Amino acid sequence: MWQLLQFPLCPFSRKVRLLLGEKGIAYEPVRESPWQRRDEFLDLNPTGQTPVMIDEERHVTLIDSTVICEFFEETVSKNALLNGSAVDRAEIRRLVVWFDNNFYSDITAPLLHERMIKRIVYRQPPDAKVLRDAMKAAVGHLDYIDYLLDHRTWLAGATMSLADITAAAQISVADYLGGIDWKSHELAKRWYIGMKSRPSFRQLLAERMEGITPPADYEKLDL
Repeated sequence: MWQLLQFPLCPFSRKVRLLLGEKGIAYEPVRESPWQRRDEFLDLNPTGQTPVMIDEERHVTLIDSTVICEFFEETVSKNALLNGSAVDRAEIRRLVVWFDNNFYSDITAPLLHERMIKRIVYRQPPDAKVLRDAMKAAVGHLDYIDYLLDHRTWLAGATMSLADITAAAQISVADYLGGIDWKSHELAKRWYIGMKSRPSFRQLLAERMEGITPPADYEKLDL
């Protein structure tokens, strides 16, 4: 069986886990705290980042969430999430990059640093200004999601894709950390409720990061 090295609030690991859930691929989640910089983990992935997937029997190691997702897209035909024409696939990949890079750097990363890393590693309080800036940036990103959904059924087109999974993974972590305000974003809220209602999301919503409690409506399906 595959092993997935990850931690509960890693958005990139969540992205992989959602794809594996949609495709019905069995795996064993293995807790890895990348901030500990374990030598054994760095030997697997010199960047020191999660997720990493390992199949010890076949001596296969997969690194980077997009690489992992595309590997399973190529090898497991069930529930294709990177499909359509070349133009369709290009748009899916564009949005994957957008949420993995822009949303992460603007919102998820500062929230993780202020509300998780500072607490667990440095025993320091969060910087209120950084939190405000991240939450303000989230409003702009939700505006963009509203725009996309005003023109499409799903973020990248007519069917759910890797773009939706990538966005939902990032948003779910930001939501856990209290960085999402759904007011005035009805299209984005309705889309996210649909995503978190899927069976692939159940285990993620049930997990908790030690010492960090999510908002009361984090698991609710009506927001």
